[in-house]
Amino acid sequence: MPEYRRILIIKPSSLGDVVHALPTLAALRDRFPSAHIAWLVKKQWAGILERAEGLDQIWRVDPGLRGWIRHVPALRAAAFDLVIDLQGLFRSGAMAWLTGCRTRIGFANGREGSPLFYTQRVSVLTRDMHAVDRYRLVAASVGAVSTREPEFRLTPTVHDRIEVARLLEQAGLTLGVPWIAVNVSARWKTKRWPAEHFAHVADEIHDEGLGRVALIGSADDRPAIAAVVAHMRTTPIDLTGKTGPDLLPALLESATLLVTNDSGPMHIAAATGTPVIALFGPTSAVRTGPYGAQHRVLTSDVPCRPCFSRVCRNPAQLECLTTIDPKSVVTAVREQLASQVAR
Repeated sequence: MPEYRRILIIKPSSLGDVVHALPTLAALRDRFPSAHIAWLVKKQWAGILERAEGLDQIWRVDPGLRGWIRHVPALRAAAFDLVIDLQGLFRSGAMAWLTGCRTRIGFANGREGSPLFYTQRVSVLTRDMHAVDRYRLVAASVGAVSTREPEFRLTPTVHDRIEVARLLEQAGLTLGVPWIAVNVSARWKTKRWPAEHFAHVADEIHDEGLGRVALIGSADDRPAIAAVVAHMRTTPIDLTGKTGPDLLPALLESATLLVTNDSGPMHIAAATGTPVIALFGPTSAVRTGPYGAQHRVLTSDVPCRPCFSRVCRNPAQLECLTTIDPKSVVTAVREQLASQVAR
């Protein structure tokens, strides 16, 4: 097996997918401890990689084709001897080829013709494999095989933790006081549990004294969060827009628990060791659920799921989500908190 010295990982998006690829980075770092390892990622997710152990360089890509192409001369000059494409799309495959690297590895079932750009193709025997384990197949193909559990090695900086402590204190939370993060948004509308259901759960958590409830999300999530607040009897802590992706690891590692849709924050929480209660509709928890045994996934037995669609074609719109009973979520919260106390 070659001893690669300069390795480039191509995994530009999305937030959750970038987090899923971190154990592959860890496996490569363990197998090639002296190698220079770089990662090509969309600029908006670079903050996550700045907190990932084992990276030597981050190539930040601007939006649009021009944002990719402008890096080609410098990537060619970097003289990588191994390029790994974990995105598996035409643009990422073409970018791997444009680096001029002679060894380019990706998935045999990559989309948009991306396998045409690879010199080595990794087979995936089943689609029902978690993304974390699927990405690690590529690491294994170059000898980066580990008998340990996958490691995310996502570590907030001291500054991150200080900033999060300041934000929580301003919101009325002191460090060490239990609080429950609630993420009500998701990129796909078909992944979003109803606002009134989230409101019911947040009110019950408050009424039972299970912990303070804090709604989290980006500035773009304000409408979704406002819809939840409008249905609430109690007043939650609102952290909307106060933490970008760079601060999410520090924020979520300080939470006692996260209640969430299938989303990027869900994966960050799991990577930092925070227990997750996730609500799954059109997607599959087998493929992209919170990674680890300590998490809970709630879904329903609607025959059409998982459909993996951004458009619901069920006459009973979003039945896979609307039939998840808020009472079952509150019960899951109680059980998760009890198990943490027991541990």
